[in-house]
Amino acid sequence: MSGNFKTVAVVARRRSDNVVDSVLTVEATLQGLGAKVIIEDETAQRLPRSDRATATRKDLGGCSDLVVVVGGDGSLLGIARELAATGVPVVGVNRGGLGFLAAIAPYEIKQKLTEILQNQFSIEEHFLLHAQVLRDQQVVSESTALNDVVVNPGSMTRMMEFELWVDDEFVYDQRSDGLIIASPTGSTAYSLSAGGPIMHPGLDALVIVPMFPHTLTSRPLVVKGDASVKVRIRDVDDTRPQISCDSQVNVPLEVGDEVVVRKFATPLKLLYPSGHSFYESCRSKLDWASRLGGQSRP
Repeated sequence: MSGNFKTVAVVARRRSDNVVDSVLTVEATLQGLGAKVIIEDETAQRLPRSDRATATRKDLGGCSDLVVVVGGDGSLLGIARELAATGVPVVGVNRGGLGFLAAIAPYEIKQKLTEILQNQFSIEEHFLLHAQVLRDQQVVSESTALNDVVVNPGSMTRMMEFELWVDDEFVYDQRSDGLIIASPTGSTAYSLSAGGPIMHPGLDALVIVPMFPHTLTSRPLVVKGDASVKVRIRDVDDTRPQISCDSQVNVPLEVGDEVVVRKFATPLKLLYPSGHSFYESCRSKLDWASRLGGQSRP
């Protein structure tokens, strides 16, 4: 086997059996290339044989040189939060929807994994966000997020009032459905749906996107990547406010709480097969190639 990936871990989307065929193809391909394969223990339980080397999800980064995630972007988000601090690179096989992060299609598994183990790949560093909830100046909860941290009232029919601060400088007092704080990676996710800009993943910046504010002049705000963004909850209209990290980790809030979001210390090393292009992904995933009249540029 060429390259440095001598031990490769494989983990699949939880609570889904339709990824088993892709997991088996990944396993057979890696073993055929001479790699030692470790299967995440919950994934292994869904496979036909039981005589495999396994590890828990939290231990994958410490026992492998590369982690292959079989699932959609949501699966990759979860792995990113758990493994980013280990520094192990991650590559995704897309068995979900859009597939901005999971770059290998199921029919490409053998070709792309062969190229990767022959050193034909690129690695992008995607920084995560680190969110802390402070109550009476004490940290009561914290989590990381690859895409975004969303402060919301917990109900689509209610609004909330909050203050926004950047690097301890007051920005505004706003009444709205909430606020999205997104990384460049997350700029093509929820932030995009709320009217935020598309940001190249190599940018060192954060975007702050208000959700349906009670003003005509509040627009997305881009700040430097090492900024400290603070949201102070003032009023929540009798609802149960919360922050949501990547739409997967939800933390309840109270009036007076402060949510502080900063860049996480260790970036996620996201591996792509050779030839990957962010702009090509935008063309194919966001349908940029379409023109009025139904014609597309070749």
